[in-house]
Amino acid sequence: MTLQVERAAAAGRAADGATGPAASPRPSAARWPRLDALAYGADYNPEQWPQEVWVEDVALMREAGVNLISLGIFSWALLEPEPGRFEFGWLDRVVGLLHEAGIAVDLATPTAAAPAWFLARYPHVRPVTREGVVLGGSARQTYCPHASEYRAACRQIAEQLAARYAAHPAVVMWHVHNEYGAPTAECYCAVSAAAFRDWLRARYGSLDALNAAWTTSFWGQQYSDWEQIDAPRRAPMADVNPTHRLDFQRFTSDSLLELYTAERDVIRAQTTAAGRAEVPITTNLQLINCKSLDFWAWAAQTDLAANDHYLSAERPDNHIELALCADFTRSVGGGGPWLLMEHSTSAVSWQPRNLAKRPGEMRRNSLAHVARGADGALFFQWRASRGGGEKFHSAMVPHGGTRSRIWREVVSLGADLAALRPLQGSTTVADAALLWDWESWWALEHAFRPSVDLEFKERQLAYYEALWRAHVGVDFAHPSADLSQYRMVVVPQMYLCREEWAENLRRYVRGGGTLVVSYFSGIVDEHDSVHLGGYPGALRDLLGVLVEEFLPLRADWTIGLGGGETIGTATVWAEDVELRGAEAVLTYADGPAEGKPAVTRHPYGDGHAWYVSTRPDAETLREILRLAAADAGVTFDTETPDTLELVRRKASDDTSYLFAINHGQQEAAVAASGVDLLTGEAFIGSVRIPAGSVRIVREA
Repeated sequence: MTLQVERAAAAGRAADGATGPAASPRPSAARWPRLDALAYGADYNPEQWPQEVWVEDVALMREAGVNLISLGIFSWALLEPEPGRFEFGWLDRVVGLLHEAGIAVDLATPTAAAPAWFLARYPHVRPVTREGVVLGGSARQTYCPHASEYRAACRQIAEQLAARYAAHPAVVMWHVHNEYGAPTAECYCAVSAAAFRDWLRARYGSLDALNAAWTTSFWGQQYSDWEQIDAPRRAPMADVNPTHRLDFQRFTSDSLLELYTAERDVIRAQTTAAGRAEVPITTNLQLINCKSLDFWAWAAQTDLAANDHYLSAERPDNHIELALCADFTRSVGGGGPWLLMEHSTSAVSWQPRNLAKRPGEMRRNSLAHVARGADGALFFQWRASRGGGEKFHSAMVPHGGTRSRIWREVVSLGADLAALRPLQGSTTVADAALLWDWESWWALEHAFRPSVDLEFKERQLAYYEALWRAHVGVDFAHPSADLSQYRMVVVPQMYLCREEWAENLRRYVRGGGTLVVSYFSGIVDEHDSVHLGGYPGALRDLLGVLVEEFLPLRADWTIGLGGGETIGTATVWAEDVELRGAEAVLTYADGPAEGKPAVTRHPYGDGHAWYVSTRPDAETLREILRLAAADAGVTFDTETPDTLELVRRKASDDTSYLFAINHGQQEAAVAASGVDLLTGEAFIGSVRIPAGSVRIVREA
């Protein structure tokens, strides 16, 4: 039985009330590559350059303090120039040069970019869009994930690489594929549709169960034969049956995970045979920016969490989104050390306007990831390409060479990371958690919803930003996770809420926790069917409110919020809220719900559950969270400038390291004592952080 069919069958058993695997698997402990310092390096593509440049590259890597290189990510056409003929001589030489220089290798399988000969030989392997368009080559990820020829070729190239290099001492980590799900995830070809039907058979067991789960009685969609079920292609309406669409998204995530585990298992067999089973195997993900993959499900299948992160260049406060991604990667990895596999030294080449990073920004970006648990920072790529689609993407060695500012900053960052060796293995501790679930994200953003302005990531970012600006440490968690370690749990968006998740939240609040839930949460079950009895559905008793009707707002409406007088505003959404045990904290000052509760607080067991039934402005949201934090006993710092990023990492011996990153234009200060690991400067009582600079203080 394949992994995706196994998972579908387990999901079906869980839906029927049987015991299945945990919904939110997490690794008990991450494997980590054998390095004697924080990892520093880049993707290296030596095939783009003459061999004489390779020697120069290795010398420059040593100058920059590089100790880990990702190798071979897009090299399939060179490694297998024709079917079944493998050429490893050039790779042997590169690995040898790096090893002689003391630089470790993260060896990749090149399966994200199939050779031209492969696509010519198997043209049916090309992916098909929802609209029926067959996608072409001359790019990457031009494959159907269900094509048997592609799957066999992936296993073969992975086995050939692992057989040759599993015992090589330079190879300290294995890197499967590249950025699964970006840009291609779903495929709507006939092979994919057949695989989808297999997945559905395993999940539901019978057509009666499927018809019930999909509510096919609506619009007369009942199925009487499995072969009648197609992939959810583009239809005459705004979208197809939403549960059909939701299951196809689940199926897609499972399918790509199956590709990963197949290559991983081939490599693991070879490393085990070579006596090096401890060498970690992972893949580089794009965590919050890849909607296609349920990374909670992926977490148990990787030896360590690894993320690619690129700033949204035009967003003025993009360092907050960076912090969110870093916190999320740490959380997916179970709280242990993780690896920043790719980021950029300056501009990228694929955003509408590719703003260059200004002096010091790359350093702040890199050290912010380290602050939030990364035990290394790697870039795409080592040397900027002369040609190809990403030739204007920045690199550690830019087109201007080693006389450039970027190169000077690269060398300086290498020295910084070397100075941070004592941080290895330390962890970041958080007081609060934000819940994030891919199933809810998928289901929320289908068609036929009360408002087009219901956006999963928008609410996540809004609540995270309010906590970031108040210097509250945050983890992310799956709705089924054990939440007892957190004083406060925030649910920015959970439209889809399984009953067991709702019970998990009840248990958390009964035990003394403080819960904050945003609007349009708890509405449907795992089949996208409404929890009857009134909104907010599965969370109604916990929140102590009853909502009879949603009152979405026109695009140009701004309504007032207050408690006797207007103290804030809201947009997008309102609700007709009736108190059923909760108390009103804020009411609607005007608009369609005028006079009704807008924000409520409900004592429940030994804790409190807050409900925010609208989209408040940023300052009002921050005040709501401040009040909830007081319930939770969480320090909500409104005195320290919100341009100053403060994070602590703690070692197993309780040594505390304070990261203070100043994103502002003025010098800032924070109360602390200790020694700056980067400069050796000692501070007593107060640490000064110059504008645009970073302090990393081993606290006294």
